[in-house]
Amino acid sequence: MVDRTFLDWPFFEDRHRALAAALEEWCAANLPVDHGDVDGACRGLVSALGAAGFLQHSGGEALDVRSLCLIRETLARHDGLADFAFAMQGLGMGAVSLFGSEEQREWLGRTRAGEAISAFALSEPASGSDVAQISTTAVADGDGYVLNGEKTWISNGGIADVYTVFARTGEAPGAKGLSAFLVPADTPGLEIAERLEVIAPHPLARLRFNDMRLPREALIGTAGSGFRIAMSVLDVFRSTVGAAALGFARRALDESLARTGSRQLFGAPLNDLQMVQGHLADMALGVDASALLVYRAAWTKDMGAPRVSREAAMAKLHATETAQQVIDAAVQLHGGDGVRHGHIVESLYREIRALRIYEGASDVQKVVIARQVMGA
Repeated sequence: MVDRTFLDWPFFEDRHRALAAALEEWCAANLPVDHGDVDGACRGLVSALGAAGFLQHSGGEALDVRSLCLIRETLARHDGLADFAFAMQGLGMGAVSLFGSEEQREWLGRTRAGEAISAFALSEPASGSDVAQISTTAVADGDGYVLNGEKTWISNGGIADVYTVFARTGEAPGAKGLSAFLVPADTPGLEIAERLEVIAPHPLARLRFNDMRLPREALIGTAGSGFRIAMSVLDVFRSTVGAAALGFARRALDESLARTGSRQLFGAPLNDLQMVQGHLADMALGVDASALLVYRAAWTKDMGAPRVSREAAMAKLHATETAQQVIDAAVQLHGGDGVRHGHIVESLYREIRALRIYEGASDVQKVVIARQVMGA
């Protein structure tokens, strides 16, 4: 049984505990889903999460980061694809939630109901961690913009109904010359150039924009504020990546406790061995430390902090790196079953790896933390 005593921590209110209980019940009844058709599974998960009301937490006037983290942790513990489906609805519409116009915010009603799928198009073939180097251009033309360029590693690419796209509008060099745009998937000029396959199957694609004409109303916020918008969105959602990693780690620990308690070795349970107990202790310590960092960052943001760059970076870095270690230990404790395709710890091993890269790789998080500490 998963340890849920962390819900008694002072980071949470009764509404968070009620949300966690309701989602736990829903997950037990609906997850995991069949991942054979990844696109179809994601569409079905978005629809089901919307119908159940959980996507109401993915966007709106005020994003409650503790709720986002609790949802991602719980979904990840049950099914990594369910976490992905929920997370992308929030990330894809994050810019609109925080900076969108009334007209743009109409999309939130559809994404929160599970009737439309969203995507966040930031990374490029030559610009991932270094957002300031984005080369996709949006050139002002008459009463709108003409968009040209390429994006890659775009989650929900190919199945999304709407994309938040970041492009260079040229108000100033580097980061100060970027803007954000809301782009419906049926806009002429959008090409799904390539579908990308990775070790844990998710819908990913490389996008190409070919002389795409956008109305002035597609601009999110103001021209030249794209970098600030992107960083503000990542500031909110980076902690939730740590929460997803935490969910994977909790599941790995739970599976390991069950395995070592039931598996016999030399006439006694495997967990009678002190070395095994040492592994379990290290895993539990890592899980609790990650939870403290994740929910500290979420609580700090919810309490009104304008930026939580340091807290969010620490949460993501520690939770993702620790989850990799916890899951690796779980594979070892499961022996041959740990590497058998389809076993839960084998799937966790594949799921966790990408989290140490996306939304800011681990080394980038160290740079963020160092700069925050040096500037304190």
